[in-house]
Amino acid sequence: MVPPCSGLLSEPMTHTIGPLTVLPARREDVELHTADGLTLVGELALPLAKDPVATLVTLHPLPTHGGYMDSHVLRKAAWRLPALADLAVLRFNTRGTSSPRGTSEGAFDGGRAERYDVAAAVEYAEFHDLPDIWLLGWSFGTELALMHGTEPSVSGAILLSPPLHRATEEHLAHWHAFGRPLTVLVPEFDDFLRPADAAERFATVGQAEVIGVEGAKHLWVGEKYVHRVLNEIVQRVRPGFPEIPTTWDGPYEIFGEHEIGR
Repeated sequence: MVPPCSGLLSEPMTHTIGPLTVLPARREDVELHTADGLTLVGELALPLAKDPVATLVTLHPLPTHGGYMDSHVLRKAAWRLPALADLAVLRFNTRGTSSPRGTSEGAFDGGRAERYDVAAAVEYAEFHDLPDIWLLGWSFGTELALMHGTEPSVSGAILLSPPLHRATEEHLAHWHAFGRPLTVLVPEFDDFLRPADAAERFATVGQAEVIGVEGAKHLWVGEKYVHRVLNEIVQRVRPGFPEIPTTWDGPYEIFGEHEIGR
């Protein structure tokens, strides 16, 4: 969680959004309950003073290799997009995964029993009347989206760095039949699947849009690439929305430093 703030700058100023910038939102710790009896921990971030216009249900990278709900692109989506694009962002730890928020019950199951985790997250969004639900998967999270994300209430999915290790041709065929939009962002220098190969693999999904991102790597390190990813997300979820800004003129927090700007 973002620590409380203790200082207020007296003069308005434009702040360049950086890796530790936390923009205003309503943030709430949540719990998800799976059909097989587990409790998963998470956080819901909502626009500060209005209802969200769309929802991102995020699916994090591989927990056995350091992935969790705070993996940086997902964390920055939750820190920025409620304020910049009026989106709700639901993050959670899949079964057996730990983060500063806590540890979700259960044990990692290689993407199999995690189908219950995906369903619980989508059901949470449905039950709380969150609008226009989109899945945002990164790496292992893309496998979960492809394998288990064809829920009737899901409007589409955005995949970051899909490895296609667990998702099979059968899963791709199911997404093709599902018919909902599928945007695939593939780093030029990805460790597992690069743009040309991704275009070939996803060709069986008629509605898939594969976008190669020049210079990027699997982990999307660097604000240049984070901004590109977040902007692509917003453009898919809110078509025609202006490019999200790189500066902010209102209140903000700096994660880990008891500081606020205005």
